[in-house]
Amino acid sequence: MPFPWRRRASPQSRRLLAAARLARKSMNDATDLAVCREVAFHAAKRETASIEETLAAAEQLLLDEANFAFVLAFLEDLQNLVSHGLETLATPEQVTALLGPNSLVCWTTLTQFWTAVAAWCGQAAVPLESNDRLLTVENEQLRSLLWTSNRTLPTGEKLGLAHVVRYEKAGQPPLPEYSHIAAALEAFGRS
Repeated sequence: MPFPWRRRASPQSRRLLAAARLARKSMNDATDLAVCREVAFHAAKRETASIEETLAAAEQLLLDEANFAFVLAFLEDLQNLVSHGLETLATPEQVTALLGPNSLVCWTTLTQFWTAVAAWCGQAAVPLESNDRLLTVENEQLRSLLWTSNRTLPTGEKLGLAHVVRYEKAGQPPLPEYSHIAAALEAFGRS
């Protein structure tokens, strides 16, 4: 008997989970944003060796315009992860070399957006912290959440979702067809 309060993973989520070789049942009732985060975290690990297949699936998903926001969320999570420069994760250069043409456009758009957020933080005198505490989190679930929602700048400072939300609330332009405010509300069940 199916449970009416449980939902099945979307076709996009199922495709990304399969490419990353993650069990679908474990993520069946997760939101698309949670799937993006978990797949990015899994694919970025050097030990899993699924980044190529995962990025190929993302490129295929981008052939349908309806999947743009979903793939953008996945690539943003992945980009944030690899920004931390950890030995256990792929490097930004390794990921960039594997991107298809559509994914590369998204990757570049994300880079430009986060660069704009960092510049705005500097202009608005919004303080940034060192990433030291972020990178010492030991709980894997918390690490997955924090490492995908924060990025390490070349200065070693941490720029995160809270900064992006402040940026958007200050009237600055969000990513095309993707609002971090809406994503944050969805993540906390308040959409």
